Amino acid sequence: MATLTLGAADLVRRRGLRQMRTVALSLLVLAAVIYVATLHRSGGWAYLNAAAEAAMVGALADWFAVTALFRRPLGLPIPHTAIVPTRKDSLAESLEQFVTENFLSEEVVAEKMATAQVSRRVGEWLADGNHAERIVAEGARTVGAALPKLGDDDVAAFVRGSLLPRFVKEPLSPIAGHFVQSVVEDGAHHALLDLLMVEAHDWLAANRDLLADVVGPRAPRWSPQWVDRLVIDRIHREALAWLADVRDNQTHPARRAIDRLLGQLADDLQHDPETMERFEAWKARMLTHPDMSTSLTAVWDAMRTALIDAINDPKSTLRARGVKALQDLGGRLQEDEPLRAKVDARAAEAVGYVVRTYGTEIVSVISDTIERWDGREAAARIELHVGRDLQFIRINGTVVGALVGLTIHALSELL
Repeated sequence: MATLTLGAADLVRRRGLRQMRTVALSLLVLAAVIYVATLHRSGGWAYLNAAAEAAMVGALADWFAVTALFRRPLGLPIPHTAIVPTRKDSLAESLEQFVTENFLSEEVVAEKMATAQVSRRVGEWLADGNHAERIVAEGARTVGAALPKLGDDDVAAFVRGSLLPRFVKEPLSPIAGHFVQSVVEDGAHHALLDLLMVEAHDWLAANRDLLADVVGPRAPRWSPQWVDRLVIDRIHREALAWLADVRDNQTHPARRAIDRLLGQLADDLQHDPETMERFEAWKARMLTHPDMSTSLTAVWDAMRTALIDAINDPKSTLRARGVKALQDLGGRLQEDEPLRAKVDARAAEAVGYVVRTYGTEIVSVISDTIERWDGREAAARIELHVGRDLQFIRINGTVVGALVGLTIHALSELL
């Protein structure tokens, strides 16, 4: 046997192979001893002698057949022996073709996927909280190890070289218009408007003198100062009252006017060429500003720090939500038949694509690996895996040979 680097499993296989070789050889030796001991004896010994003789023939014939697979019996250059070392490449190609046609064909894989109920099994596995926690923990460990290695320079280069130029070229006006339209239809901007009204009212109430500084210089030169103060006070009170009214009245005409304004803006961003052109020009100015990439990199750095802190904390809300989401998905995969059918169909399509596109390369690993082996090494590796079972051929040959020899001798005596 060629010199191999053996693992624990290979050592067990080699021990089993040696044991079965010993058994087969012991039966051959036993048959030889019986044959010699009963030679030229009559009566019942003659029957035993014939059985022993045939047993030796059967044992030696099957020893030759088994040995010829892996090496030349007794080192003799007998034709059609040492089959594995001399024909390993053609055997590897045949094995590769067999696996391709019978195991790694798209039809076989699709049929297996259809009956495997992959989605249900995945759902049952995910529904177990321990499994979901394990996935989240492994994912957190992977992400936690990868994020610190993504340096600011790399992110800045990506933002400047790929992200911002892509957004500059990509028309965003229709997207922005659709977003504004959705916000207006859902009334999502009302909370922001409420906040603006509150802040505007509080600011104006605290900055009466600033209003006087703005309005005072615009008063007529002939107007007395006390009249100017009265006018400024009146303007201040009326502005405060108007802001308070808009703040407190959800159906105020000003609010409806803002809704109409935003709705018109959303429509113009999607359909008015002039508005769309102005928006794209503004977008280009913003994205090409020298400080934009720096600002986005700073935002990413803050997000990365927060994300690392969250995923490294086993009790963080982020990880808890991840576990809950996986468990919910597992429950849905068990209970939602349409979802299971969709997941199974997508999985079958994905596996079919892999088999169809990369099946040949996957199976070629067999022939590529065996072709790199030395002939004797290939024979030794294969014999380690199947040699123990092949020794039963020798044992059976010995036993069957003895029975056949006994039967032939009995028939000869009878006839």
